[in-house]
Amino acid sequence: MKRRHAAALLMLAGAGLLGGCATTQPPAPLPDEAGRARVGRLAVQVAGDSARSFSAGFELEGSAAQGQLTLFSPIGLPLGRAQWRPGEVQLDSGTQTQRFDHLDTMMEALVGEALPLAALFDWLEGRPWPDEASRPLAETDGPGFRQLGWKVSTGRLADGLLVAERRLPEPALTVRIRLDTPS
Repeated sequence: MKRRHAAALLMLAGAGLLGGCATTQPPAPLPDEAGRARVGRLAVQVAGDSARSFSAGFELEGSAAQGQLTLFSPIGLPLGRAQWRPGEVQLDSGTQTQRFDHLDTMMEALVGEALPLAALFDWLEGRPWPDEASRPLAETDGPGFRQLGWKVSTGRLADGLLVAERRLPEPALTVRIRLDTPS
């Protein structure tokens, strides 16, 4: 199972490198309910498995209902683009397009782990996703909340840094997002 996810990420990286030389049409603009695109760096650390840990540039547009996420290599080449709207979720690697039933399934195929993309739009605004229960972090943990099994630390969001940690199910994950333009 782990090898399948690593292979999917490597396939996207290879397709991005090969596709970097090809001319592609830019995607059609999407309505951005938040009023702007989020651009920055995404780092996913998989406990005990450095081969599955990675870092990429990203651009996130739209909302949980309709939007797109593009991941970029360290030199700026596209690794993959995910697009979604009601009833349709697809992932384009430049050489292959895959369709999915749900954003979580697509994120698992894109990055090798189930990451809550729908919740991420709210988390980047420093608030819990309204579709699921949450609770504030203990004072000793600093500002943030727990939601969907994740500890979301928002104390440095004004500086453009969001940290989310998931301990269960294993493997434990830490996701760090550094926005180019802080909130």
